[in-house]
Amino acid sequence: MSYLTNFNVIFTIVERGKSETIIRATHEAGAEGATVFFGRGTGIHEKRKILGIPIEPEKEIVITLIEKEKTDAVLEAIVSAGKLNEPGKGRAFVVSVEKMTGALHLEQKNKQDNG
Repeated sequence: MSYLTNFNVIFTIVERGKSETIIRATHEAGAEGATVFFGRGTGIHEKRKILGIPIEPEKEIVITLIEKEKTDAVLEAIVSAGKLNEPGKGRAFVVSVEKMTGALHLEQKNKQDNG
């Protein structure tokens, strides 16, 4: 079995309702897809209370699997679209993927490129 090894995954954490903006930006920068799931959490800019009860703001986590050579362009698009350079807007980080399988179209392209 062959595995793809030239990928990173970008995790982007934004306020709930903002993931579509992030996904649109990643597609425009060269990403083919994304996975979104919901979470809760706070940062230093999000200490909210209602009637003295602390609440955790709802978040959307966008996972974008991307070829390593496209990572910088996609990350820059995420930062720009999500305004992640502003306090409290969210964060993004990149993790290297050691091995990946399950993306048949990419595996076939990899075989063609490598003979």
